[in-house]
Amino acid sequence: MHVRELVELGALVAAHGTVCIQRTSLLTERHLKQYWVASRCRLDRWARATQSFTQCTPAAAAGERPRMRGLIQEILGSELLTRTWSAVACGYDRLHNCGFLEPVVRSILKGHLEARHRALRLIVGEHGFPAEEGMVLNRLRRHTERWTDMLLGYLVPEQDITEFAFSAQRARDFALDLRDEEHDLPGDQPWQLIIASLRSTFARGLSEDSPNRDLNRRIASSILACFRSELFDTAGLLESQWVLRLGQIADDTEHLVDDLLQME
Repeated sequence: MHVRELVELGALVAAHGTVCIQRTSLLTERHLKQYWVASRCRLDRWARATQSFTQCTPAAAAGERPRMRGLIQEILGSELLTRTWSAVACGYDRLHNCGFLEPVVRSILKGHLEARHRALRLIVGEHGFPAEEGMVLNRLRRHTERWTDMLLGYLVPEQDITEFAFSAQRARDFALDLRDEEHDLPGDQPWQLIIASLRSTFARGLSEDSPNRDLNRRIASSILACFRSELFDTAGLLESQWVLRLGQIADDTEHLVDDLLQME
């Protein structure tokens, strides 16, 4: 599963987050375990890859840059999904006064932030990228930050999104804009405009290689388990074939646990 698709899923999570937070049951223990294990495996792969790259000779690093470019893009872009999903999961626990989801999603978010910091250091480090490539990666970072804050606006004012936004004030400003658009435009037209703009933004400048497609699929399918009924009931949201494919993924959590233990 490519990082573009993770970005789109992050948008769906935010758009339907308030409805799912109000459910009596959000995620089964099996799907939560799948999310945690797949995310931990991906964090470990990221850490091993970045450490290996920093230990390369300059000549070897030049040959590894295309692969690392895809990995950095995956780290930066998928942070949108990690943040929106964490906001929804924590909002659910707070509303229902339980501690089922929050410890898990916070642990993964913390690991993702650490991976982000390592990725940004790689861009400007000793084995850094040429100026033009660095600018493209930095543009992806800015796009991800802005879109994350805009999508978190869907959860305002019902949820406190302060700690999940890059800029809480920007998220609140976007929330006002979203409400104006929903008032001025009929039906699902505001959403159709937003998703079209999102796809256009992330269609450019990304490598076709996404190093952890297998784990991305596992992460996405575990999250999608919370939202499937809303997605099927809302016109236009199932245009993406990846949503349909995720529903057919078998649960391989036990194999992922074995992989995770081998990495440690």
